[in-house]
Amino acid sequence: MADGYRIIGAEMSPYSVKVRSYFRYKAIPHQWILRNAASQVEFEKYAKMPIIPLVVTPEGSGIQDSTPIIDAIEKLYPEPSIHPDDAVANFISALIEEFGDEWGNKWMFHYRWARDVDQISSAGRIARMRGPKAGEQEHAAFAGQVRARMVDRVWFVGSNAVTAPQIEGGFLEMLGLLDSHLASRPYLFGRRPAFGDFGLWGQIYEMWTDPTAGAIISGDAPHVLDWVHRMLWPKAEGKFESWSTLQPTLMPILTEQVGTQFMPWTSANEKALAEAKEEFSVRLGDNIWTQKPQKYHARSLGMLRTRYAGVADKAALDPVLEATGCLAALRA
Repeated sequence: MADGYRIIGAEMSPYSVKVRSYFRYKAIPHQWILRNAASQVEFEKYAKMPIIPLVVTPEGSGIQDSTPIIDAIEKLYPEPSIHPDDAVANFISALIEEFGDEWGNKWMFHYRWARDVDQISSAGRIARMRGPKAGEQEHAAFAGQVRARMVDRVWFVGSNAVTAPQIEGGFLEMLGLLDSHLASRPYLFGRRPAFGDFGLWGQIYEMWTDPTAGAIISGDAPHVLDWVHRMLWPKAEGKFESWSTLQPTLMPILTEQVGTQFMPWTSANEKALAEAKEEFSVRLGDNIWTQKPQKYHARSLGMLRTRYAGVADKAALDPVLEATGCLAALRA
């Protein structure tokens, strides 16, 4: 393993491509290994959880979960940094990374499995990835199994008849806000990618590869489309911006998306888990959101609170978080 890292992942996994993009930006030597039957033995040797991506280090240890992977590698390869020097921008980047991972995944998973055209496309690609040498009949049978299994799992991200319009309307709103923000900069926090870029981009990149969401992104959001392409091989084109120049177009995203949608949801999800509820409802803006609680999200919320607690001087940060509706959940 002395020749570099090995990333075992999948092209259709937003967390896998997120980590791959990060390794490419850092110019860290690595191999991209598809998770399939051929890599299963190595995966089982190093994985502690049945999730991708798995990063196998040159020393022969395994790291899983995209955010901890990036945190661990960033300590070893601190330059070029993915964390803005500006204290407010630094934490907001981490907040958007969490938002992308957890709330953006609802957009991605819903759009991928809500309509026949996307189900057929996605199931076929997954089946071909897992069985590249399968004949047409075997491939069709496997694709049908994948489709049935994944469509049955949309409840996991909260997609149902009630929430579907909320998910799609929220994504369209976010796409417009994001396109406006990216109209004057190549990356979310200036002229180089930040932590937040990788988390949010992984979900939107996957959406771009699917028929329905891909057509929406390509047709309605040219600056987002450029960013999607740019983040495949990101590079530093200059410096991070200060919060004062980011604020005019980033605050609407924080207020209307993160503070109004994501933070109330993740707080309610945590409360439902603590009370052992099988289902919970929470008001998000003008709508009531109902779904089964998700265990992992409570853990990731705890990690975000730890990041917030680690901010030494919160004098400039807290007013921003308060104005966007994010502060109470971070202090809980």
